[in-house]
Amino acid sequence: MTTLDVDALLDDPAVGVIVCCGSGGVGKTTTAAALALRAAQRGRTVCVLTIDPARRLAQSMGLTELDNTPRPVPDIEGGSLSAMMLDMKRTFDEIVEAHAEPERAAAILENPFYQALSSSFAGTQEYMAMEKLGQLRQLGQWDLIVVDTPPSRSALDFLDAPKRLGSFLDGRLIRVLAAPARGAGRVSARVLGAGIGLFTGAMSKILGGQVLRDVQLFVTSFDALFGGFRERAEQTYAQLQAPDTRFLVVAAPEPDALREASYFVQRLETERMPLAGLVLNRVQDVRLPELSAATARAGSERLGDDDVLVAELLRLHADRMDSAARQERLTRSFTGAHPRVPVASVIALADDVHDLDGLQTIGDLLAR
Repeated sequence: MTTLDVDALLDDPAVGVIVCCGSGGVGKTTTAAALALRAAQRGRTVCVLTIDPARRLAQSMGLTELDNTPRPVPDIEGGSLSAMMLDMKRTFDEIVEAHAEPERAAAILENPFYQALSSSFAGTQEYMAMEKLGQLRQLGQWDLIVVDTPPSRSALDFLDAPKRLGSFLDGRLIRVLAAPARGAGRVSARVLGAGIGLFTGAMSKILGGQVLRDVQLFVTSFDALFGGFRERAEQTYAQLQAPDTRFLVVAAPEPDALREASYFVQRLETERMPLAGLVLNRVQDVRLPELSAATARAGSERLGDDDVLVAELLRLHADRMDSAARQERLTRSFTGAHPRVPVASVIALADDVHDLDGLQTIGDLLAR
């Protein structure tokens, strides 16, 4: 197994973006924050973009809260660190405000269909994370941006989100629904009027008349942006393939997480996106590897009630040895399938990370 040189990755001036990706619940947010802190302490000007809705990350960085604007993290020696939490609706609003005249932008922002789309449509959060990354890069204030991708059922979702959302907004169904609101010429009214009328009548029964009117008004207001939205989505996707972007796949030594990681590695290779390596979190730490699980368990049984505390400690050690052996088998299976992917392992800690010292500990373990 090849070891990932984390410090070399963070120090490389040719690396401007690090995207931490993986399935939910594997420690992506903490990993992204720890990498950003370590890079800043090593002299880089860093911004970390997180999707974590919890306040614990803000608190661990000494901030009262995180919002859609990068906030400087105090007491960083070496370089500088800013942190922000994605507000996907606000980011969507910013796109509208930047590309529509004020009156049209106001009509879009007030539209109920747009409000639902911008806050809950599948893929919006993933797309807006990449959109915000593009905005941060355009500002040019940081030489390294670390991105924590959104949690999802599939680690592949955020790669597909830009194209999926762009296709939806530029799609045929939306345009058909909007046809009555856009108006039709005399010929099209005769040829298509009856068919569209029947279709929208049926859709009104399914969606409700008000919902259909909201969709039609939304598309009428959004029409000027439709032509460029798919192109914008493609540009957002293309920035993931930029020469200065690196992907870190984050996983835990569990079957589902490593299966997602394996799929992700394959997808990155297919899309020709630069993979830096795998971060394996919550690895079982064994303090006495020379004491086998079988020996510890046998010793615990011999002690019985004579020394309950020692017997319990031996059983705990045996369980940890079994867990470590299982994790090692799973890791070997992954590295056997992907021998060229370097790996950095982080042992499981007893406590959650709640301050900069905790993030620094994670960073030290990553670079060990």
